[in-house]
Formats: sequence, C-alpha cells, structure tokens
Amino acid sequence: MENRTESAAAALAALGHPARLSLFRLLVRAGPGGLLVGEIAAHLDMPLSTLAHHLRSLKQAGLVVQSRNGREVETRADTEALRDVLGFLMDECCQGVPALADQG
Repeated sequence: MENRTESAAAALAALGHPARLSLFRLLVRAGPGGLLVGEIAAHLDMPLSTLAHHLRSLKQAGLVVQSRNGREVETRADTEALRDVLGFLMDECCQGVPALADQG
C-alpha cells in the first residue's frame, strides 16, 4: 500500500498536465453526478483517444472514479481523494521546522 507521500505525489503529478487539470476541474464543476465520456470530450474539444489517455492517468492517481451504465461510462471526480491530498499538504502548516543539529 502506498504511503501518503507517494499517493499525494502521484495525484499532483497527474494534475500537473494542463489537459488533465482542465479535465479534473470540469468534473469538479459537474458535481457528484459527473459526466459521460462523450460529454467530457465535447466540453474539452478533445479526441476520445486523447481523453482516454488522460482519464487513465487520473484514475491511476485515484482522482477519478468511473462506472459503467449500459454502454455509457460515467466519470466523476473523487473529491474526497483531492481533500486527502490537500490535507496532506496542509497537515503540518505553521508548526515550524525542527532545527538542524549543529554541523560545525
């Protein structure tokens, strides 16, 4: 099982690509109902093959959840996973940094 640092690094790396960041933001705006893959492609004006690549990266990073409803694939942002990443970044906010041992 990945530790929090590895998990957060994977999520941030996935979001580090402009197309994936736009895709994730679109899914966040869509809310808990998410969007169908075809709807995402239309909103982002992105070919389905390119979209599939970016969705795969976001799924592997744990940021997107997909479910099949017949022939359609519903895609949702996993906002809880995003909260975990943000929490990881902010957990130790303003707690100070321990002094280094004197190296002289």
